[in-house]
Amino acid sequence: MMDESNEIILQKSKRLTSVVWNYFERVRKADVCYAVCIQCNKKLSGSSNSGTTHLRNHLMRCLKRTNHDMSQLLTPKRRKKENPVTVATINFDEGQAKEEYLRPKFDQDQRRDEVVLSRGSGGRFSQERSQVDLARMIILHGYPLAMVDHVGFKVFARNLQPLFEAVPNSTIEDSCMEIYIREKQRVQHTLNHLYGKINLSVEMWSSRDNANYVCLASHYIDEEWRLHRNVLNFITLDPSHTEDMLSEVIIRCLIEWSLESKLFAVTFDSFSVNEEIVLRIKDHMSQSSQILINGQLFELKSAAHLLNSLVEDCLEAMRDVIQKIRGSVRYVKSSQSTQVRFNEIAQLAGINFQKILVLDSLVNSNSTFVMLETVLEYKGAFCHLRDHDHRFDSSLTDEEWEWTRFVTGYLKLVFDIASDFSGNKCPTANVYFAEMCDIHIQLIEWCKNQDNFLSSLAANMKAKFDDYWNKCSLVLAIAAILDPRFKMKLVEYYYSKIYGSTALDRIKEVSNGVKELLDAYSMCSAIVGEDSSFSGSGLGRAMDTRDRLKGFDKFLHETSQSQNTSSDLDKYLSEPIFPRSGEFNILNYWKVHTPRYPILSLLARDILGTPMSICAPDSTFNSGTPMIADSQSSLNPDIRQALFCAHDWLSTETEGTIPNSI
Repeated sequence: MMDESNEIILQKSKRLTSVVWNYFERVRKADVCYAVCIQCNKKLSGSSNSGTTHLRNHLMRCLKRTNHDMSQLLTPKRRKKENPVTVATINFDEGQAKEEYLRPKFDQDQRRDEVVLSRGSGGRFSQERSQVDLARMIILHGYPLAMVDHVGFKVFARNLQPLFEAVPNSTIEDSCMEIYIREKQRVQHTLNHLYGKINLSVEMWSSRDNANYVCLASHYIDEEWRLHRNVLNFITLDPSHTEDMLSEVIIRCLIEWSLESKLFAVTFDSFSVNEEIVLRIKDHMSQSSQILINGQLFELKSAAHLLNSLVEDCLEAMRDVIQKIRGSVRYVKSSQSTQVRFNEIAQLAGINFQKILVLDSLVNSNSTFVMLETVLEYKGAFCHLRDHDHRFDSSLTDEEWEWTRFVTGYLKLVFDIASDFSGNKCPTANVYFAEMCDIHIQLIEWCKNQDNFLSSLAANMKAKFDDYWNKCSLVLAIAAILDPRFKMKLVEYYYSKIYGSTALDRIKEVSNGVKELLDAYSMCSAIVGEDSSFSGSGLGRAMDTRDRLKGFDKFLHETSQSQNTSSDLDKYLSEPIFPRSGEFNILNYWKVHTPRYPILSLLARDILGTPMSICAPDSTFNSGTPMIADSQSSLNPDIRQALFCAHDWLSTETEGTIPNSI
């Protein structure tokens, strides 16, 4: 034991800046300075020349042995502002014991290598807060849950914050589930208090082990006229799942989120959805709410999935020709001498094209389009190679070159349109009408081709497009009408090209559809207005029961609303069309003009928020369904759904910001 009568407890000078001095008393005995651990009273060198590394190493061993709550140790000691941490490089040598490289190393030359405290209340380190932040980080960035068991992560965490105690995988799962439940309540509250309708999208997912999942997401425009998308469920389908069970999955989702009375439309990713599925959903919906205009707008198909399907049809029909083209490219790139000779032939043929021949990826049709487009530019060089190189056996016939030219031209139209869709940061429903009409017109023209192969291919593609058009054309047209830059004029322009002599009848169908839909919104608005007028005091309700003219009040309200509705639409259509030049935000337009068109704006909110495409921009032309990460495919279905949904919610919440605590 120390002779306390000969020891003097020194006041800490300004030079004692390291956080480790929060856990040591500095005392002097004779001419020697010591640092006494306040946990175990062990005496170590406290000389200013000794640094603090040995104190830190002792502190970590001491705390690990005593398992003390460090947040309380900070109470009697002074606190200082933390500086950025310097994480030392740790080499994982083969002969190094595991416990050694779990021991944090610190740079002795650094005077600002303090432990950075993860702050809870009062600026103290909080194990609980750090654990929640770790779970949110895993969710937000899609890291595997097993990362908390990785040695490298444990080393990093210990070096960054020695006070943080490693947590097992199961504990992080529980934290992720708690975050999911809390965020779900927030999303539920938002959906419950929306004034307008909500749209639902249904997209199938898979995994490398051939498991199947369904992703259900809500799409809507809020009261501030901002477009939103929220994943609601990510459901693991039973291996015995049959297609007709999809309706049960969707209905359970509607019930879980209380959306039966709010649903406007459902957008599917598949073109093979059984009609019985839609009928079951409609039957369930009809029990709690009105399905607008006999359900003509209820079932929709994803435009991105249609485009992908048309591209796949083209490439499948051209499969043999594309195989020969791949063989041609492989031959040219088989050796450096062949490549040089091909380049010389291209120059002699007057080809100044600078693109390099590359083989396509079998899982990305966009790369196949690039290959075809490049090969067409070198057509003259390939034909010359065919005539002068007897080893080249993958040449195309003149007919096959013509097929390639036509198919590549059509693919260019599709890819350009898909690029426009994916580049739109606010994909409201009005942006799709003109683009889909262009594809429709091109297919009609292609069907007239004299070549049997091309006309047959076009006919098959048009049959698939017609199925999409029959489901979606009315929504597309109404959305275009609600764009003040186009109104009815764009429908009239394209329908005259598509339908010819029957265009007027088709235009009238659209016009009648808008009016019928607006009448339905007027009736709903009248009911809401009636309910709100009766929501006053008890005296008011008592007087209503004796009022024999309350039926007249309802009649007056409904007829007045009908007149307002008529003038709403007529006034909107009669006003000048906005110019197409410059930036235009359709949501800002309707936000500003809501007071001018009160009923029409209700319709605009729901129509413009309808998801006409539900495919991620970077996966539009990838073959197959989207796939989950391998690290998630082996998880419990509940935790998998929690991670998938919470990732979407947290990404939306933190988009464009770097929060103090995620």
